[in-house]
Amino acid sequence: MNFTKNIEIIEKKSKFYGYLLQCSTEQEIKECLTLLKKEHKKATHICWACRLKNPFCEKAVDDGEPSGTAGRPILSVLQKKNVENVCVFVVRYFGGVKLGAGGLVRIYAKVTSELFK
Repeated sequence: MNFTKNIEIIEKKSKFYGYLLQCSTEQEIKECLTLLKKEHKKATHICWACRLKNPFCEKAVDDGEPSGTAGRPILSVLQKKNVENVCVFVVRYFGGVKLGAGGLVRIYAKVTSELFK
C-alpha cells in the first residue's frame, strides 16, 4: 500500500499520525489497516474514515475513542473536501493527558485537514 501523504502532530503529549490513502475498494482499506496495525503495535487507537464512489460507501470508525469523536470528524472533513475514493487513518499514541470530547474532535479534524494541504 502506498500512502499519498502522511503527517505527525503532537497534541498534549499524544502523538497523532495521519495517513491518506487513495483507494477504491473496502478490501484495500482492510489490507491497509492490517499493515498499520502491524507497524503501530503499541498505538492506542487507529481511527479512520473513508468515502468510496462506486458503489457509494461512507464509513467512520472510532476504534475505542468516545463515540463520534474520531471517525465522524475525519469523515466530516472528507465530505467538506468532497473527495471520493479516499481513506484517512489517524493513529494515536496516548500521551497521558486526556483531551476531552471537544479536543478529540478538533485534533482528528485537524490531522485530516492537514493531509489535504
